[in-house]
Amino acid sequence: MAVTAVTLERGAKQMQGVFTDMWVVTGTVDAGSLVDAAGETHDCTVPGVALGDMVLSFSLGVSLAGITATAYVKAADTISVRLQNESGGTLDLASTTIKAVVVRPSF
Repeated sequence: MAVTAVTLERGAKQMQGVFTDMWVVTGTVDAGSLVDAAGETHDCTVPGVALGDMVLSFSLGVSLAGITATAYVKAADTISVRLQNESGGTLDLASTTIKAVVVRPSF
């Protein structure tokens, strides 16, 4: 599954010199219905990110209601958001906006 309607803001904004680059990512995630113990991964193209960069923070615009979410840099130019249902029942999140901040450490 892919994240759609992605907008990017890339710049050299820094946090006291700890990061050399920062990407502000906004996109739309439309998760499928997940039975208990099932998960799915949504990829998002972010030009310029590389392995070793960090997804510093991210948020979804809906309550996760028992779903765990993890965001990470999967490969060059790609971040991923993993949604995993551990609620004990079937959950279907509404289509929502994801916001993420990806940074490149200077160390």
